[in-house]
Amino acid sequence: MDPAEIERLRAWRDATPGTRAVTHLNSAGASLMPQPVIEAMETQLHHEVQMGGYEAEAAAAAEIATTYATLGELVGAEARNIALAPSSSQAFLNAIASVDWSPGDVLLTSRLDYTSQQILYLSLALRLGVRIVTAPDLPEGGVDPQGVIDLLDDERPRLVAMSWVPTHAGTIQDLPAVGRACRNAGVPFLVDACQAVGQFPVDVADLHCDYLSSTGRKWLRGPRGIGFLYVADAALARGDAPLHVDMRGATWSTPNAMTLAPDARRFEEWEHSWLNVLGLGAAARYAIDVGLDVARDRARGFARDLRSWATETEGLRPADRGGDLSAIVTLEVLGREAAPIVMQLREQGINTSATLQWFGLADLGPRGIESAIRVSPHYFNTADEISRFKAAVESMVVPR
Repeated sequence: MDPAEIERLRAWRDATPGTRAVTHLNSAGASLMPQPVIEAMETQLHHEVQMGGYEAEAAAAAEIATTYATLGELVGAEARNIALAPSSSQAFLNAIASVDWSPGDVLLTSRLDYTSQQILYLSLALRLGVRIVTAPDLPEGGVDPQGVIDLLDDERPRLVAMSWVPTHAGTIQDLPAVGRACRNAGVPFLVDACQAVGQFPVDVADLHCDYLSSTGRKWLRGPRGIGFLYVADAALARGDAPLHVDMRGATWSTPNAMTLAPDARRFEEWEHSWLNVLGLGAAARYAIDVGLDVARDRARGFARDLRSWATETEGLRPADRGGDLSAIVTLEVLGREAAPIVMQLREQGINTSATLQWFGLADLGPRGIESAIRVSPHYFNTADEISRFKAAVESMVVPR
């Protein structure tokens, strides 16, 4: 590395207390928070203790407004297009709940959608009679945009909902192409960007999406228990709103009428953890300042190295498919369960996670993958940490 890069890395790690305790290769689960995020949350907690919750919220009004604007900047939108949510899953559900589903309506999705969403789709099918249609994959992996175009013609779905990057594998699906097809067909498009935001640059204009949901705790390096939803102006103009609107999303204008909030906040609920909101805003600002292209290039460089190593290491097999791969690395341990290995790594201060078949049943099941180690390095990791992980895994899986 050149001196400037070395200095940047030192600054990132100095600002991240967790790097002094663990080798953290689990940013796809929950990443390590940097100091500005910690300080924003600690300050708000202190104010809540000293002033009271409502009063501390009022005192932080300017910082809260800045959070909306910063989240908009992060994804190429305006503050009016951002709604807060307690999680990415809830944000995603709020978008799903904007559709007045009827029996026989079609929701079009992909094989790689997140487990919780697949379960949500099954609930819609069982309770409301919604038909769930799955688009075909490309031979190399990831959704086939032409297959989506064909299904848009044949099925006329009420909504297309897909994960940009699945949680169980490193595939980056070609959702910009899917979004263009949806826009041309006049079908609303919902993107789960939970594993994208903070990992690489995101621009909702490139995705042509009506909705985009994400979280704070993963690649964005914010706190757990907070997420957000982007809502396009077109969706607001249509009058889209979730079924469970409360006094945050609307006012009770007459005894028999309500008036929706004019912006994306109609998708919010009254109660927020303002500690987490301000932590999320600080995380978004930190990510922008680091540079999403910088984060992408460093993390993917580590991921490429790990896949190459796994290909050459006896007892391991990289399980990621697709023409465009993210910094999520899925390593199948041949003949072994992944969970015990993940626990042994954690005992050595190395954080990864275990992917089980049911986390991506439609993808991993047909390939016969029962479990795998999910490794997700970020820009603040070092080459030495990657080497430490490799050595630890080799000591467990390589026959002696």
